[in-house]
Formats: sequence, structure tokens, C-alpha cells
Amino acid sequence: MNQLYGTAYYIAPEIVNGKTYNEKCDLWSIGVIMYILLTGSPPFDGKNDNDILKVVKAGKYSTTINEFKWLSADAKDLIKRMLTMDPKSRISAEEALEHNWIKKYKSKELN
Repeated sequence: MNQLYGTAYYIAPEIVNGKTYNEKCDLWSIGVIMYILLTGSPPFDGKNDNDILKVVKAGKYSTTINEFKWLSADAKDLIKRMLTMDPKSRISAEEALEHNWIKKYKSKELN
């Protein structure tokens, strides 16, 4: 897989950079969704898709917005691990499911 497909807000940097990608790009997208759900705004934003893609390529997102300061340390850690630029260092789905933030809120019925 090495084609540029996806929505600018959610696309992983390795896709934008035209590199081969794997399932770790989905963890990036989930990290973006988690950031949006918990703060109310996207971590990578711009006036248009090209602006958003430039910000995604840089991989810098704000941890200083007012809403971010109210997140638990575990939530911040999971977002950080999902939005890691290097896919080899990015958290896997299996690791994410074992993360403290997920385990804390996981339904007891799923155990």
C-alpha cells in the first residue's frame, strides 16, 4: 500500500509522504479521532486540505489548548503514543487495547 488515500484530517504522515504504510496508519487516525472527541477540535488543522497535510507532515499538535489541560495523564499518553510520527514507534492495536486509559473504561462485559 503506497497510494495517497484518505481524509486530510485523519491521514497518517507516512501516507502523505508517499511511503509504504501498514495498519499503524489506522492507529494514527484513531488518535486523531480520540483527540477530537476529547477536545472538540482536530489536532491538525488548516484553511484547506493542503494546509492540513502540511501540518500532518510536521506532526506537531497543540497540547496547550484549554481543553487538553483537562485530560487525564493516561488520555494524553494514549494520544501521544497514537500520534507518534514514526510508525515503527507508534503504539500497536494490541498495545492500545492494553493501555491504562482503555482498560479503565473497558466494559466489564467484554472481559
